[in-house]
Amino acid sequence: MFMRTVLLTVACAGYMTAAMASDAIRNPMLPSETWDEMKADIVGDAQIRDGSAFLEIDAPYRAHDAATVPITVREKADSDLDFVKLTFIIDENPAPVAAEFEFGPSYGEIDMETRMRVNAYSNVRALAETADGEIYMIGRFVKASGGCSAPAGKDMDAALASLGKMKVRFFNHGETAPVQSGGKREAQLMVRHPNNSGLQMNQITQLFIPAHFVDTVEVMQGDELVMRMSGGISLSEDPSFRFKYTENGAGVLRVIATDTEGGTFEREFPTLTES
Repeated sequence: MFMRTVLLTVACAGYMTAAMASDAIRNPMLPSETWDEMKADIVGDAQIRDGSAFLEIDAPYRAHDAATVPITVREKADSDLDFVKLTFIIDENPAPVAAEFEFGPSYGEIDMETRMRVNAYSNVRALAETADGEIYMIGRFVKASGGCSAPAGKDMDAALASLGKMKVRFFNHGETAPVQSGGKREAQLMVRHPNNSGLQMNQITQLFIPAHFVDTVEVMQGDELVMRMSGGISLSEDPSFRFKYTENGAGVLRVIATDTEGGTFEREFPTLTES
């Protein structure tokens, strides 16, 4: 009986270890002819290095909603690289370059969470570039389909009525709280916008809805850049960006967003900085 219990315990432990290992690699990137064909157009002849020692990416193996796939990229605590740019690539999307982020000096280590449309089973890649031009890549394979042509989640009239409205939530270990100049801050920026991809169909007229999406977002502290985003049709409806930065004492975050119809949306958000 004792031996049987030991054997069962060992077997269960081995199963759990194998399951944990399987979970850890359940959706690694897969070989992609699409990526092989377009890589030179995106990075030229630059060498792409394995970024797994410095970065980690979280993306679902099977997306719950192909139109709002959560993707998070974080720099590992022991990374000693100075990243200044992050690019998201979705191999099988009609416009594979989903978004490019440029970071200012107060951004610090990469910590970015956003939502993307995924149009077909695809690798989702994050390419991080250092100040000296080296490129590091990580990614995941995501099972999703139809994200770029999925109908909008809300009535178009309602979406247009709130067009360009913005909100910023500040976090400090999960709670909104004052932070001194020089302290780390976590924030989430949300922009109300239908982000029409041009591939969605009006269910009444059966005509395609023209593309109309947020193409730039700039976040500033005073005159200092925190981050600048250039995006395309792969950004989800009502784009959202959660990020971390260092307070510089300006006391406000100023956000300027533009869309492809010439709209410009600007707002300032107090950062609750203590003197």
